[in-house]
Amino acid sequence: MHTPMKTTILLAALTALILPINAEEPIKLAVGQPAPAFKIKDSAGKEIDLAELTAKGPVLVRLTCGCLGCNKELPYFQELHAAYKDKGLTSLAVFREPDTKVEAYVQEKKLNMLYAVDPQGNSWKVFQTKTMPSNFLIEKGGRIAAISTGCETSGLIAAKLSEKAAALVGTAAVDPRANVNARKPEAAK
Repeated sequence: MHTPMKTTILLAALTALILPINAEEPIKLAVGQPAPAFKIKDSAGKEIDLAELTAKGPVLVRLTCGCLGCNKELPYFQELHAAYKDKGLTSLAVFREPDTKVEAYVQEKKLNMLYAVDPQGNSWKVFQTKTMPSNFLIEKGGRIAAISTGCETSGLIAAKLSEKAAALVGTAAVDPRANVNARKPEAAK
């Protein structure tokens, strides 16, 4: 025979099985899902709309901070962008730094891709990540084709994303590491 206490405990246990755990926690983005609605202003104040960009072709969104590790990865991502921009890939770097610091960084590094500044980190919330850097390769039409997080300064992440980007734009893959390393002075290799 069930006592009121046992019935209450049983109901609580059944409710826990039925209701999602921590219902307020957002579902993490995953490959194959639609990219989130995302708009941000570039340094000139012009709105960048991810949906508009993905209507034209694939987009690589890189959430970054310009730290030492991100700085070491930048040449590989610039090479990836250069390899596929004429095939329709748009690369967007979103920096979590003050505008003035980013503008100096962009000039120094001769950044050759679309970029925006988000010192409040709202972009990280939209893309449901806390990791810097985080990369989201989104196919034409808006589905996520690849996600990579964390820093890897030898260019391996950029090389893997390059393979996926090549498949999206229908061309042979370029190894950004080989191209970047070929331009380095011998002592730095």
